[in-house]
Amino acid sequence: MNMRFIRELPAPEALKEEFPVKEQVRAVKEKRDGEIRRIFDGTDSRLLLMIGPCSADNEEAVLEYLHRLRRVQDEVADKILMIPRIYTNKPRTLGTGYKGMLHQPDPRQAEDMLRGMIAIREMHTRAVEETGFTCADEMLYPENHPYLSDLLAYVAVGARSVEDQLHRLTASGFNIPVGMKNPTEGDLSVMMNSIVAAQHGHTFIYRGWEVQTQGNPYAHAILRGYVDRFGHNHPNYHYEHLRTLLELYAQRELAHPAVVVDVNHSNSGKQYAEQIRISKDIVHSCHVSQEIRGLVKGLMIESYLVDGCQRVDGGVFGQSITDPCLGWEKTQRLVYDLAELW
Repeated sequence: MNMRFIRELPAPEALKEEFPVKEQVRAVKEKRDGEIRRIFDGTDSRLLLMIGPCSADNEEAVLEYLHRLRRVQDEVADKILMIPRIYTNKPRTLGTGYKGMLHQPDPRQAEDMLRGMIAIREMHTRAVEETGFTCADEMLYPENHPYLSDLLAYVAVGARSVEDQLHRLTASGFNIPVGMKNPTEGDLSVMMNSIVAAQHGHTFIYRGWEVQTQGNPYAHAILRGYVDRFGHNHPNYHYEHLRTLLELYAQRELAHPAVVVDVNHSNSGKQYAEQIRISKDIVHSCHVSQEIRGLVKGLMIESYLVDGCQRVDGGVFGQSITDPCLGWEKTQRLVYDLAELW
C-alpha cells in the first residue's frame, strides 16, 4: 500500500471528553433542533436561511460575522430562522487546493488534521456559546460527523457525495435535517434516491462497528443547479423546476417533502451577486403557488463580511478564500427584504 500512516487520531468520544460542551450549549441545541424540525414538518411557517461563508477559513472572522448575524436574526425572528454555515471541510473538484479548516486550521500553513479537528470543534462551540446559533456543516467525510454531532443543527451532503452509499446510510442515522444536493450533472433521480435511502433504516459498517439506523424523516432535497457536458452552468430554481420536484416527491412515499434552494453555485452561474435576485424569485414562486410555498423550506446563501473572494494569502479579513460571497451590507439588506417579502 502506497500510504504513510502519520499518527492515530483520537476517537470522537475522546475528543468530546477533552473538549466537552456546557449544559447551556445542550439546551440551546435542543431548543433549536425542535424549532427547525417544526419548520420541516410544516407547523412553523418561517423561512430557513442557511447562510454564511463558502468555507469557514478564519475563526475570528466567522465569529464576527455570526455576531452581526445574531443582531439581524433578532429583528426578523417572526419571519426567518437562520442556520449559519460553518463549513469546515471543502470539496475540491480536482482534489487540490485549500480543503477547509479541518485540514488546515491556518490556510497559510501545512495540513494538520489533529489541530484541525480541535479547531473546528472549538469554533462550532464558540458559535453556540457566544451567539446562540447552532450551525450547519457539510458532511464531506461521513466518519467525521461524530466529532461535531452534539453541536450541529443541519448537515448538507454535497453534489459530489450524494450518490455515495456511505453518505446516504450515515445520514439515515442522524436526528437533525440532512439536505441532499442534486449531483453536478443535474440528475434529480439521483438526489431523490438518496433521500429515499436516508429516510429508511439500515444496517452497515461505520467506524469499525456494525450499526443499525432507524431512518431520518427530515432528509430532503437541495437544488443547486447543474453543469452540462460542455461545462455550462444551468439553474434549477425556477417555478417549473420546483413543480417538477413536487411531482417527484408525489411519486414516492416520503416524510416531510421539502427543498432548500442553494442560490449560488450553478444556480447563479457562480455570479455571487445574483443570489439577491434568485432569492427573491424563489419567494415570488412561493406566493404564486401554495404547494410550492409548502415545499420550499429555506434558501442556502453564501455570504461573508466582504464581497467577492481573494487568494489564500490575500490578507482581507472576512473575505472568502474559496468561492465568492455576498458582503455584509448586501447580506443584511437581503435578509430584511426576504423577511418583508415572506
